[in-house]
Amino acid sequence: MNLADKLAGGIAALGLALNQSQQVTLLAYLALLAKWNRVYNLTAVREPERMLTLHVLDSLAVLPVLDGLPGAARVLDVGSGGGLPGIPLAIARPEWRVTLLDANQKKASFLRQASTELGLNAQVVQDRIDAFPARGGFDLVISRAFADLNDFLRAALPFAAPRGKVAAMKGVHPYEELAQLAPETPRDPIIERLKVPGLDAERHLIVFTSRP
Repeated sequence: MNLADKLAGGIAALGLALNQSQQVTLLAYLALLAKWNRVYNLTAVREPERMLTLHVLDSLAVLPVLDGLPGAARVLDVGSGGGLPGIPLAIARPEWRVTLLDANQKKASFLRQASTELGLNAQVVQDRIDAFPARGGFDLVISRAFADLNDFLRAALPFAAPRGKVAAMKGVHPYEELAQLAPETPRDPIIERLKVPGLDAERHLIVFTSRP
């Protein structure tokens, strides 16, 4: 099965409706990621087939959980790295306004080039999250780069709009991290187990709602 067929099958398995142009753009992103990765080491995954599953489909798998966002949602991808999950989300939901935030110069250069070549509704900011000034206006703050849930929430919550969503992409269910959440953390997160087509490993999305 070639990459285009594998992508189409994965999108169908996730229950998403992405047109042919969006699928072509996702494949173009995958090609850019593989090309730049040979020089800039954006990801430890080298093979495009594995990148498709572990990066592109993994990122798209959050959409069924997040599709209750406003139509023109403002989205902040924290520690975007190679553009994950922000670039697949920007391709799949072009009406969203996505900010790709990463402090690494080489990664930010890749993000700018990819955003330009792919014609994304996205801006790239090279900065640390603790120095990024645009607080309080995002409908969704998301990351799969933070290892610790408490650290992510402490950094991310100030950037969420009132009643905005703060979402952490995790592997196995983070029982211990959830038990150790700081007292000021919003309670009762949505915890969704994700099924990534072609991936035999646990994936979870933990979604908090910021206070009014």
